[in-house]
Amino acid sequence: MWALLLCVLQGERSVIATSTKRTTRKKTKRAAASTGQFGIKSKPLSSLTDECLRSYFANLNGHKPGDLYQLVIGEVERPLLSAVLAYTKGNQSEAAEILGINRGTLRNKLKAYHLQGR
Repeated sequence: MWALLLCVLQGERSVIATSTKRTTRKKTKRAAASTGQFGIKSKPLSSLTDECLRSYFANLNGHKPGDLYQLVIGEVERPLLSAVLAYTKGNQSEAAEILGINRGTLRNKLKAYHLQGR
């Protein structure tokens, strides 16, 4: 189970790092435009998730998985909420609008992930 978490987190970090480079460095931007990619580690989150899940199931060694949906959603949703809140400088109304959810739902999620003080 931890292998899946680490795999998803590593993929997420590379996507975030790529996004940061893409928006802050002109040199990276030009190189990316010519190659169409931002680096070897840069893949869509869906591809990284698919690879991680395949690896997870391949390495179960006869064990039955449990609560996989919550595991994956929790590992993706928490950093998503955190990143959007950082982007909006803590403005929950703006963050909810960006996420496409209502403010009450956002507040509930922030409380569930212990992010309400950020």
